[in-house]
Amino acid sequence: MPAAPRTAVDKALDLVEAVARASQPPRLVDLAEEVGLHRATAYRVLVDLVRRGWVLRAGDRYLPGTAVLQLSSSAARNSLGALARPVLAALSERTGMMVNLQVPEVDRSRVIDVVRPDRLAMISSLTGQALPVHRFAGPLALVAALSPADRVPYLRAAEESGYPLEGPDGLLADIEDAERTGFAVEYGRNEQPVASLARAVVTRPGAPVCALTLVGLGPDFGEARLPGLRERLREATEELARILSGPGTSEVTEVPQATEATEATEATEATGQASPPPLPSSPSRTTSGPLSPSPNASPSPSTAGPA
Repeated sequence: MPAAPRTAVDKALDLVEAVARASQPPRLVDLAEEVGLHRATAYRVLVDLVRRGWVLRAGDRYLPGTAVLQLSSSAARNSLGALARPVLAALSERTGMMVNLQVPEVDRSRVIDVVRPDRLAMISSLTGQALPVHRFAGPLALVAALSPADRVPYLRAAEESGYPLEGPDGLLADIEDAERTGFAVEYGRNEQPVASLARAVVTRPGAPVCALTLVGLGPDFGEARLPGLRERLREATEELARILSGPGTSEVTEVPQATEATEATEATEATGQASPPPLPSSPSRTTSGPLSPSPNASPSPSTAGPA
């Protein structure tokens, strides 16, 4: 049975996905070739996508547009929560621990979902709260997975709170240890009886999507049990990374500078006629930053357990 012809929606989505997948911001000719469209057709669709904000044009290159960024920041949490919930539930059942899901923000992480067994009902879930890196395992695991440049806002927030960065007991040593092992461990720094173990979910280097954190009482993380908990947490984070690495997962690097004349020439060659006036170029963007920058609110030390 012959394949159904592609609709206008198919063509538009093919181009949006191709832009998102690209290892470097592609040009018109690259996109047309990848999605199997004539350059004139691809150009006409891209003009509409740029107008609607789904694609951003910078010189003769294309990036995900503001509509994609807005969709990511407003809807990613709901989608991420729905995708991750079965993983959280399974991990909690296998370990008997509370499990939370955190996403990185400007200089903290935020808890967006929690599965808590009845035996740990006395420990605060911290749902919706923003957590600083120097007090919680979740943001520590996320910061350890960031590039050094992207760690700066988190370090600055810790320093402003009076927490030491240097020395054997400083935050930098904790980050180095978490980066080396892949795990962040917290024993009672925020609340004495409570401990936690966290690991980042990373689909591409330097850009953690989220973190999973096991939270329980101090004895739950004894030396005899800790290796098994690390293994269960590693399995869960790798499973979630596989789930999140479906269609559309991509890496976009900074846009090389290009002239508007190049785009105009390409459009003329593709359509056989002069192109419309070039759209304003926008500053280069990367996708390595936090998912959803938002105002931060520190949790109350008297009620919050490690996360």
